[in-house]
Amino acid sequence: MEHYFSSEPTTKKIETEVSFEVDGVRFDMAAASGTFSSTKLDAGTKVLLSHTSMLPKDGNVLDLGCGWGPIGIVIAALYPASKVHAVDINQRSIEQTRANADRIGLPNLSICLAEDLPTDLKFDAIWSNPPIRIGKVALHELLSAYIPRLGDGGRAVFVVQKNLGADSLIRWLAEEYPDHMVSRIGTAKTYRIIEVANPAKSQNK
Repeated sequence: MEHYFSSEPTTKKIETEVSFEVDGVRFDMAAASGTFSSTKLDAGTKVLLSHTSMLPKDGNVLDLGCGWGPIGIVIAALYPASKVHAVDINQRSIEQTRANADRIGLPNLSICLAEDLPTDLKFDAIWSNPPIRIGKVALHELLSAYIPRLGDGGRAVFVVQKNLGADSLIRWLAEEYPDHMVSRIGTAKTYRIIEVANPAKSQNK
């Protein structure tokens, strides 16, 4: 069985037009088979994007596991001062995100395979509907690879369904990153919005 986290999907590519609004702005994109939520805007992503007051307005932003691109494209389109980096391990996801971005024209959006992301790049924000279904061990490895790349004062914001382990993930994050502020900052339907904030370091010596 092929999953959306396969690196190179072999299933026939079928596109589905998807339209949605964020903060009064309409977005017309296309989802693709072989990617996450291949026919519609995922309910968790919709919940995450509904928290418009928290969207990062500038700085380096990582869309971790971009799928066909809704999170990164929305942030880049609404906030031109941001520099958004959309990454995924799925080649078709990268291609579809590029195609959707090209519809709008977003010079502040960079799209690449996760392995091609510069290793020295730090982020002011990480936004993600993380791939829970890859399993707990793989998920923890994924988050452990990127949370340490938050700059001082940076924060990661995730949406996770309660019945897929949101509360246990919060506990793990708090144990794994005791020097960060880990909290549930929102609840909508069956979803939790989780924040991991890297405290800003004082400039005083």
